[in-house]
Amino acid sequence: MAAKKAKKAKKGARKAARAKKAPARKSRKAAKSRKAGKKKASAKRAAKAAARKSPTKKAKKAARKAPARRKQIVGEGDYAASERFREDETAFVEKNKAKIPAMGQAAEEALEGPEGDALREAEATAAARSRDTF
Repeated sequence: MAAKKAKKAKKGARKAARAKKAPARKSRKAAKSRKAGKKKASAKRAAKAAARKSPTKKAKKAARKAPARRKQIVGEGDYAASERFREDETAFVEKNKAKIPAMGQAAEEALEGPEGDALREAEATAAARSRDTF
């Protein structure tokens, strides 16, 4: 009987030893799986970042083919018309930079000459229709 008790004690000791080691093994496995999960997550993040940085070839072609259209606002705030006006004015000034002083002198002489009355009358008519007063 003493031999049986000794055997049972050894068996119990082995079970206890396995029980102690088992959580350590599980935690090692868990740590490995956590590391693998982190690697996968970081790989996913890197892939998403790469996708954001450089679009695919199809997306690049689509972007080249269809430029983004701005919504045209028409009315008192007609942005397209005001932009065209500014561009035309700038182009006129650049093109006629040397002639502008002479044009101003010619206009002054026209106002002082025989057509002066007709020009002032036309200016008054235009000013009457305008909201702004000169």
